[in-house]
Amino acid sequence: MTAPVFVVDRLDLAGPEFVLDGPEGRHAVSVKRLRPGEDVVLTDGLGRWAEGVVTAAEGKDRLVVDVASVHEEPPAAPRITVVQALPKGDRGEVAVETMTEVGVDAIVPWQASRCITQWKGERGLKALGKWRATARESGKQSRRVRFPEVADAATTKQVGALVATADFAAVLHESGEERLATAELPAEGEIVLVVGPEGGVSPEELALFAQAGARPYVLGPTVLRTSTAGTAAAALLLGRTGRWS
Repeated sequence: MTAPVFVVDRLDLAGPEFVLDGPEGRHAVSVKRLRPGEDVVLTDGLGRWAEGVVTAAEGKDRLVVDVASVHEEPPAAPRITVVQALPKGDRGEVAVETMTEVGVDAIVPWQASRCITQWKGERGLKALGKWRATARESGKQSRRVRFPEVADAATTKQVGALVATADFAAVLHESGEERLATAELPAEGEIVLVVGPEGGVSPEELALFAQAGARPYVLGPTVLRTSTAGTAAAALLLGRTGRWS
């Protein structure tokens, strides 16, 4: 799929003609400068999508698209969720962007005990909004039609509960005696990957996750930053589970 992707609220077509307006229409007409005859993809970001051909570009923010039919992309299996400890600065958005690009299905922001960044009050809501906007924009850029879910920030206890329901769960940690590349993975169900903060996962958190069923694993001989570890590990899992084949 190489045509540019645009997000719409709904894809319940009453006819073959679809009008793309608002911010997405403005981006298509004024930024991408699409013209009649060019291909586009419309999606709700939840798996419903349609290929179309531009028939008219009107004004600065109105694109008319001829759409033949709507398709449904089923959820991928196994589903991959990354629990991402909150990094400093804009590194969280970098992590969300690259994890979206490789194909992660869900991202859970985690307020780990050793996180320097704290999501509280309005500041926390603003940061969460940035993560969700990043997932949306990166989903469009990477030509996805099912964008990753970005959950509300979770406590360690909530992460433990999520781990307990997984078919396979791993904590990226230097204490791991096994590499993620050799772990036995399920063909279906849910994989949960926990990525700690720059200061590391605390012994108490490791113990709680172990009790919930998540063992520590390493990726390789080097130590990755928290903002890149999830992407590297997810890419490995996507290849090993056949989702990239």
